[in-house]
Amino acid sequence: MSASTTPSSRPAVTEREAREVAEAAREQHWRKPSFAKELFLGRFRLDLIHPHPLPDDEAAQRGEEFLAKLRDFVETKVDGALIEREARIPDEVIDGLKELGAFGMKIDTKYGGLGLGQVYYNKALTLAGSASPAIGVLLSAHQSIGVPQPLKLFGTQDQRERFLPRCARTDISAFLLTEPDVGSDPARLATTAIPDGDDYVLDGVKLWTTNGVVADLLVVMARVPKSEGHRGGITAFVVETNAPGVTVENRNAFMGLRGIENGVTRFHQVRVPAANRVGEEGQGLKIALTTLNTGRLSLPASCVAAGKWCLKIAREWSAAREQWGKPVAHHEAVGSKISFIAATTFALEAVTDLASQMADEDRNDIRIEGALAKLYASEMAWTMADELVQIRGGRGFETAESLRARGERAVPAEQLLRDLRINRIFEGSTEIMHLLIAREAVDAHLSVAGDLIDPEKSLGDKARAGANAGVFYAKWLPKLVAGPGQLPASYGEFKHEVDLSGHLRYVERTARKLARSTFYAMSRWQGRMESKQGFLGRIVDIGAELFAMSASCVRAELLRSQGDHGREAYQLADVFCRQARIRVEELFTRLWTNTDDLDRKVVKGVLSGTYEWLEQGIVDPSGDGPWIADATPGPSQRENVHRPIR
Repeated sequence: MSASTTPSSRPAVTEREAREVAEAAREQHWRKPSFAKELFLGRFRLDLIHPHPLPDDEAAQRGEEFLAKLRDFVETKVDGALIEREARIPDEVIDGLKELGAFGMKIDTKYGGLGLGQVYYNKALTLAGSASPAIGVLLSAHQSIGVPQPLKLFGTQDQRERFLPRCARTDISAFLLTEPDVGSDPARLATTAIPDGDDYVLDGVKLWTTNGVVADLLVVMARVPKSEGHRGGITAFVVETNAPGVTVENRNAFMGLRGIENGVTRFHQVRVPAANRVGEEGQGLKIALTTLNTGRLSLPASCVAAGKWCLKIAREWSAAREQWGKPVAHHEAVGSKISFIAATTFALEAVTDLASQMADEDRNDIRIEGALAKLYASEMAWTMADELVQIRGGRGFETAESLRARGERAVPAEQLLRDLRINRIFEGSTEIMHLLIAREAVDAHLSVAGDLIDPEKSLGDKARAGANAGVFYAKWLPKLVAGPGQLPASYGEFKHEVDLSGHLRYVERTARKLARSTFYAMSRWQGRMESKQGFLGRIVDIGAELFAMSASCVRAELLRSQGDHGREAYQLADVFCRQARIRVEELFTRLWTNTDDLDRKVVKGVLSGTYEWLEQGIVDPSGDGPWIADATPGPSQRENVHRPIR
């Protein structure tokens, strides 16, 4: 195939083919233990997270020294209101972050980086993101999913030596996977990389390229056609943004995160040296998913920042604002919201720190823990911000600029709500995270019984699967009947002035109940299980609550043992666990009592036009144009708005 060949249409992909592509990219084996995986199987492995792991002294010292420098910088050099108002991070701020080494936090010192672990990297993102969420996104998109992380995991020594020093100090990077008509279904990826001698030639369009407007280096996912000498498949490449044929066609604007440099990037006959290919052909999705295992942990860090700020504002405002003769904090309707914010902030920090330290130690497989942290933090942070807006009342809905103009404290509560909303969508939407985690959670079942529910397997395959499943379940099911959660003295080390041992016994009992529910559902629905997304989502949400309860108790005990606000930490962990248990019981009820079947009928009616009469009586303010922009490969017809910062 010649270098000038371009695809005539987007790949036609069936539902089964799409699933097979995603499954092939998934890590197939569990070589290390996983607390969360065991939890979904009904095994509460407290020994995997307690005593709470900690950074070594040298790592902690380096991390604290950098945090002190970063704090001074964001307090004196960053104006979050200016970034929000102008929808842009000033170049001098970005230059200052480069000089500070903030773009090389996770890059090894031998390449000019700071060599921080995930724990202190996330603490830095929490701090920077509190000054301006756009800065947190800039730094995390560059290091968590941009060029540094894929090269750390899959790059050659030559690639690391060529690109990592640049990423540590001077260059900004971005990650390009999404296309105008391709989101969470990468099997339909249309950007191509055609082999041509010692190069590949890229053609295609990428959407929502965070950092893409200012990036110097890109990680691009493109499809290599299968041909002689080329296995083909979705493949990752490092691309120089100033290469001929690369055009940033638009700087996108959003309801929140107004300072981010997110755009649309077109590739037309862009020549990329084969030496810039990351990994082998066809490994692109595996590289992307593996990168995201730890890359997703940067998002909970921003949610922790949001929770801490919500708590601060709720405390200060609710003590100052009086209604009916007393501060609003003393009214139960408001007080319950403050309690929720305080307890949940404690839990989110516990989950983030625990998962981050587990990533640093590399003793555990954290693919589920990282995904749960992202899912849980994004949902709970949004709820906390919404509650803060409610506590602030009309002032919560009013912009900070308006508050300032009329002489009041400029509290950007409504901005926080807007900024946090995207967290439930990017790096895996809540719906996709439910499915991703559910797939991992039932992996043990599918590995022994998957052929039983696969309609394409032969009777012989099903017979062998049945025999294997019989052996597995004969050993596993009896273990779900009883455990330490039924013994009053279990987890006694968590019993002090406040008793957390009962919460851990609850987690142990409930993990077994969760596993029994999953097994029953698989027995009931078999091959239709994958379509029961409502059920699977609730199973995952229960697991997320149990993980957060476990992390909270373990963190409280760590702080108690260190003499660091231990009594207060126990109180917060206790309140959080009591709140979480109420949510868990509701989720269990909704496993079997819900409107899922009725909802599907209504959806069919909506799509067929049955309820179109219900839409009458309004006007549609939407503008004209296609639902999805044309992404036909070819030369750009628009001005290049790429803006490198030097």
